Amino acid sequence: MSKTLTRMDLSESVFREVGLSRNESAQLVESVLTHMSDALVKGETVKISSFGTFSVRSKSARVGRNPKTGDEAPIPARRVMTFRPSHLMKDRVADGNKS
Repeated sequence: MSKTLTRMDLSESVFREVGLSRNESAQLVESVLTHMSDALVKGETVKISSFGTFSVRSKSARVGRNPKTGDEAPIPARRVMTFRPSHLMKDRVADGNKS
């Protein structure tokens, strides 16, 4: 069974590690996430050293196919967010799989 890390978990970690109040910790986490999402909405890249890079790219319209029926369907142009982990993060995750 896998666990999901939530905003509340992040706030609790900031509370324990940094020593801010629970309310201040929650506000700090919220502020960081808002700043990141605002930058991505504007099309900016968000790079976090030793973690990875979030970016937005445009995908052009194309014709897709329903794998079950084979019916063709148009897929409109859209913007998608991508995440590219740093080499350090890739190595860390790979090492975690060994234990």
